[in-house]
Amino acid sequence: MSGRRELPAKLYYRIGEVAGIVGVEPHVLRYWESEFRSIRPQKSAKGQRVYSRRDVETLLKVKDLLYAHRFTIAGARRKLREGGIEPPGEDDPSVEQSRRMREALLDIRTELVAMMRELDEPKAPGKKS
Repeated sequence: MSGRRELPAKLYYRIGEVAGIVGVEPHVLRYWESEFRSIRPQKSAKGQRVYSRRDVETLLKVKDLLYAHRFTIAGARRKLREGGIEPPGEDDPSVEQSRRMREALLDIRTELVAMMRELDEPKAPGKKS
């Protein structure tokens, strides 16, 4: 990343601090939160955003991709996804495949539970196995 600065040694950062570190206005950070699922600051008891060190590092990568490498938002999202930073989006084919696989596994589980109940039922007197 161009002109990379060392982050202050803190656990959490407020939005004003992060805006200064990243070099963008706070409204840009809020917009990026809506576009990148990997950026999810917590809220303090007072309702203020508190960013983790990981959030700040991700924001620095986002800025680098958008400003230095001239990626679009979608392109930056895709690049972060390739790097394992951004979770897959709803448009990702693997999400649909995972959903179908989960449904199939839940169906199998339901069938297995039904079979186990049948096996656990006491036999009626006089019935042969």
